Amino acid sequence: MSEAIAAPDLEPVLHGLRIDGSVAEAFTRPTDVLVDYTSPDAVKGNVLEAISRTISCVIGTSGLSDADYRLIDTAAGDAGAGVLAAGNFAISAVLLEHFAATAARYLSSWEVIDYADAGKSDAPSGTVRQLTNRLAQVRAPNVALPVDQTLGSPEARGLSLNGMQVHSIRLPGFVIGAEVIFGQPSERLSIRYDAGSGAEPYVAGTLLGIRAVRRLVGLTRGLDRLLGLAGQ
Repeated sequence: MSEAIAAPDLEPVLHGLRIDGSVAEAFTRPTDVLVDYTSPDAVKGNVLEAISRTISCVIGTSGLSDADYRLIDTAAGDAGAGVLAAGNFAISAVLLEHFAATAARYLSSWEVIDYADAGKSDAPSGTVRQLTNRLAQVRAPNVALPVDQTLGSPEARGLSLNGMQVHSIRLPGFVIGAEVIFGQPSERLSIRYDAGSGAEPYVAGTLLGIRAVRRLVGLTRGLDRLLGLAGQ
């Protein structure tokens, strides 16, 4: 498997790994999989460039919209390429989705809190976008009072995303996290995931994606499908 890394300010070869100034330049050599952990303003172009060359992609960058994913899915399907996108490649984050989706079958009301560092530019995070996408496949939560009927400032009720309310917190001290709070009469359930600053939680999930994506065609959203958790 070839590895393609774009970094114009580095030496051309570093410890046996070649560094190129652009993704297109990197693709001049045989490449099996593009792994993108770049930025929201670069990821779509990188992935579409790879798909045009029938190169499979693993997307770990957040900031893509549902419209972007639809475009990528169509392009990948037409090209016969596989794309795996996950809001978070940590196994704990995948389990958060799984446990929350299970709870949503039995508890009818919930809202989502999105935690991240103060410097994170996109909101909600890719982790929370993927989480709400998964919950929406179960059902929409009950809302006792429609948000547009809120007295004062409806914005205080957060963003409506995939049929549910999301509240994004951006403060120093957080890295990335997500919480789903379920409420029923006289009871409450909270399911929460928090990440530290190390890369270790994401390595195993990313490697799993790299090994699996070449067997896929079109877009697959969520690492849960590779772990056999989707639909459970």
